[in-house]
Amino acid sequence: MHNRYIKYILLKFFCFISVSALADEIKSIGVPYIQNYPKSVYLSGNQNWSVTKDKNGIMYFGNAQGLLTYDGKYWQQYKMPNQQIVRSVVADEQGTIYAGGFGEFGYWSNKDRHLSYTSLTKLIPKPHSIKDEIWKIHIDGKRVIFQSFSSIYIYENQKISVIKGPSAFLFLHKVGSKFYVEALGKGLFELSGNKLVALKNSSAINPSAILTILPYKNGGLLIGTSKDGLFLYDGQSFSPLNTPANAFLKTYQLNNGTRILNKYYAFGTILNGIIIIDENGNTVQRINKSSGLQNNTVLSVYADDDQNLWAGLDNGIDRIELNSPLYFYFDKTGQFGTVYSSLIYKNNIYLGTNQGLFYSAWTGSNIFNAFDFKLIPNSQGQVWDLTQIDGQLFCGHNDGTFKVNGNTLESISTIKGGWTIKKLASNPDYLIQGTYNGLVLFAKDAAGQWKFYHKIEGFGEPSRYVEQDARGDIWVSHAYKGFYKLTLSADLKKVTSTKSYNEKNGLPSDYNINIFIIENRLIFSSSKGFFIYDEISNRFSLYRELNKELGAFSSSNKIIQAGKSRYWFINHGRMGLVHLKEPGKIEIDSNRFSILDGRMVQYYENISKISNEIYLISVDDGFVIYNATNGQQTASKIRLPKVLIRKIEDVTDTYSTISEVGNSGAEIEIPFSRNNIRISYALPYYRQAKIEFQYFLEGYSKQWSDWSPASQKDFTNLSRGTYTLKVKAKISEGIVSDVTEFEFTILPPFYASNWAILCYLIVLVLLLISSKRLYEKKLKKDKHIITDRLQAEKEAYLKKEAEATERQIIKLQTEKLQVELAGKNRELANSAMSLVYKNELLQKLSQEILKLKDSSGKPLAEDQLRKIQKVIDEGMNDERDWNLFESSFNEAHESFFKKLKANHPDLVPNDLKLCAYLHMNMSSKEMASLLNISLRGVEIRRYRLRKKLDVPHDKNLVEFLMEL
Repeated sequence: MHNRYIKYILLKFFCFISVSALADEIKSIGVPYIQNYPKSVYLSGNQNWSVTKDKNGIMYFGNAQGLLTYDGKYWQQYKMPNQQIVRSVVADEQGTIYAGGFGEFGYWSNKDRHLSYTSLTKLIPKPHSIKDEIWKIHIDGKRVIFQSFSSIYIYENQKISVIKGPSAFLFLHKVGSKFYVEALGKGLFELSGNKLVALKNSSAINPSAILTILPYKNGGLLIGTSKDGLFLYDGQSFSPLNTPANAFLKTYQLNNGTRILNKYYAFGTILNGIIIIDENGNTVQRINKSSGLQNNTVLSVYADDDQNLWAGLDNGIDRIELNSPLYFYFDKTGQFGTVYSSLIYKNNIYLGTNQGLFYSAWTGSNIFNAFDFKLIPNSQGQVWDLTQIDGQLFCGHNDGTFKVNGNTLESISTIKGGWTIKKLASNPDYLIQGTYNGLVLFAKDAAGQWKFYHKIEGFGEPSRYVEQDARGDIWVSHAYKGFYKLTLSADLKKVTSTKSYNEKNGLPSDYNINIFIIENRLIFSSSKGFFIYDEISNRFSLYRELNKELGAFSSSNKIIQAGKSRYWFINHGRMGLVHLKEPGKIEIDSNRFSILDGRMVQYYENISKISNEIYLISVDDGFVIYNATNGQQTASKIRLPKVLIRKIEDVTDTYSTISEVGNSGAEIEIPFSRNNIRISYALPYYRQAKIEFQYFLEGYSKQWSDWSPASQKDFTNLSRGTYTLKVKAKISEGIVSDVTEFEFTILPPFYASNWAILCYLIVLVLLLISSKRLYEKKLKKDKHIITDRLQAEKEAYLKKEAEATERQIIKLQTEKLQVELAGKNRELANSAMSLVYKNELLQKLSQEILKLKDSSGKPLAEDQLRKIQKVIDEGMNDERDWNLFESSFNEAHESFFKKLKANHPDLVPNDLKLCAYLHMNMSSKEMASLLNISLRGVEIRRYRLRKKLDVPHDKNLVEFLMEL
């Protein structure tokens, strides 16, 4: 506890030192930069009753529709339990946000990664229930003090004590560690502990309707009242602070106040915006609607530790950059039109506009925009240029060129369109001017006054930019035709030589090529970069070294000298201050001027030097004062806060918020099925600057991203694991914040969770056991299968062997049968041949018997011959021979006669005999012998047999029978 107390004291000490270091001057010329946050931007109620900032740099606003937060990038609104207006809001050192409204007060804190509200009204003792608004909340160590018009509620150690006053309260104020409250009609009291103690007052003055109490020098108090202005309290008595500011506050009704930069006071009014005074009551600034505020009714003011003054308005929120290097003066009423040129000359500020030449007194400290611009008589029309040379002010006008003397003009040239005027480098006794139709020379008279000399003959082109090179030649740029290089005669009265240059000479284009001199060197600007001219080759080439160093400003369309080795580079509305410190080294300061981007008149940008560190910048509707000293001091003191990880969103299919406060400390686990997320981040740095971010996601990215103004990033298809997002920010001055780390985890998919893995292990063990059993069972089954297969193969082999043996036996039997058949066929053939032989023999015997004669030489008797012939015929027609032949034929040709009879039942025995003889392929002669008929009879029988068998004409009868 002791160490924590010491750290707390040291922290306070260093905070005091840093605040003291920031106690710079607030300028009185113009107004600081004001950033407007209208209702259309923050999307909440009009009225903003209170403002505070937490330890992380997030801004909170008590708004008509609830609690409003802003982190520098994103706005968020939160509703109170009964949609109450938030009248008061304050943040403690732990980041808890206390808020109060009608009949309600409590605190907002991070719960379940969302900002949630907890009401404290249930802790109020029953006799003292709250029935009105909570207007003020203050932190006092471990105590939180809530104040309404009827009571003061002190919250400490989860309990609430109630303090009543002698009458109704107005407002409770905190000054240092002390608290003061006004009891209406009773005076001012100090809250000491839980008691009210009346302040000492030895004077007759007793201020009432006190709306603000602020610390004053020497331990005093500066008291602001609603209608009586400001009072001082020295601990013993009250006294009015009689200054012009006091009269202002009485008139426009002071409403609130705060101390800024340790030596100024800002007061918000009901009727006329904000007034800033110093400790002596002198007015430093007046800021109202005409100078940039959205509304003149200021409901709350708050000064943060970054030199920002926040104003909660009756309609909107505004941020004022205190001690800004840029101070603005705008022509809100359209009095003088568009400003083309501005300049300070002999205690006057002159504005050359499209309506004429205007002037106002300039003292160097024009209090709260106390300018009174008036049109110089006879200056109506377009003013192009204001230039001071040798103590004389020249006005380049549409109608000619004028010399300005106070609030009058003296015409010195009637040649129209004085665009630019400067001394001739080769002869400073002359001025050269570019006009609508050529060049003009001016010379000094005996009194030292510049007078019109003559128009240079031989050249009549529009001459917007004019420069002279080291050789004395005059270079003139034409808006649409490139360049001209002019050589003048010795008396400078005419052009003796004109050379034109365009794309043919190496220029990127013929359009908008301008001429400038940097460090005594002529350079040519274009959209492609700066070019230089080479006399020897007579061509233009890129000035690569300069272009590389200038970066985006290498395509600048205008350059204005700002001092020794310092130049304003203007790139189509964007400006930067370039310092050529030494050869090869260039410093560019551009980001602090980003608020002026696009606000200058394009192609007619004008910046004039007031002093070594102060510049007057012309903008569309007024002018801006740039104080380089303030800018350098501010930049040197900037220490960026850390980037805040804000909203984490699930963007897998439908958008949903995972966390509103990404780096709240709570562990974020995201289901694998929702592994597409968007992370938003912001830098709570509110001064005007260009902010860029760089990120690196450990476990996903391979390197840091490029710098980008994007403040959110989508990460898709993230695999399981823990990721750390690292983010840092960089502002315009090149200052980089520390790295913010945010860790989150993508949970494994359901099938890869710990429970799933355990289940997988159990299932795996069961599978192993089951597999073992199945394997053993399979082994047994395979063993049986193999045994059965071997048995089957054995049986198949044996069967195959048996079949082979049987086939061999059958083959042998077939061969045997074939041998037997062949033998039978031979026997059959032999038998047939025997029958043929027998019949032929019998026929020969029959023939020989007919030739026999008896002893007398006479033929034998016919009866004897008939008997012998009968015996021969019986022998030839003996059926026993046929039966024997048929039996042998059937043995050789087993089913021949069966098939023949089955297919042709009309065949007679003689037909069967003929079929058998034909099947044996006997000759007709042999068949005639066997059938005991003639050869003609055989043919006739064959013919008849063909018909009976229905043999095709193209088929041989023998073949037909042999195939049967």
